[in-house]
Amino acid sequence: MWKRNSMVQTIHITNIIFSSILEIGDTVRTRGYSRALADQRREEIFFGNEGNFGTYSIFSEPTIMPPLPPLPKIEKYHALPNIRVGNIRIKGLSASAIIQVGNTHNVYMDSKIHHIRHLPAEVMNKEEGE
Repeated sequence: MWKRNSMVQTIHITNIIFSSILEIGDTVRTRGYSRALADQRREEIFFGNEGNFGTYSIFSEPTIMPPLPPLPKIEKYHALPNIRVGNIRIKGLSASAIIQVGNTHNVYMDSKIHHIRHLPAEVMNKEEGE
């Protein structure tokens, strides 16, 4: 792993949620995993059985990762070994996102989202008539 100093003058992040990562500096392995089930209805009606990830196959399917080639042997000399960043401004990081200033050897991020929209019959009939 290459050793460098990561220096950030200012960082402003409004929101960082759902398995997102802010990393300043070096890391060997970063792993983030997020899953979300969004059930959208016109009215706030809850039947009590919502939110079971096992009901939807997307959440039980394995994430297929392509095989990584072997890492080449790299020898580096940094005359100026510092990573200098002035200002970072981010509105939001969500659903297994990463912002990093530095070196990373291995990164694995996974996000699975299943979005369901329930439309009332009158909306469906109106769309079919158009």
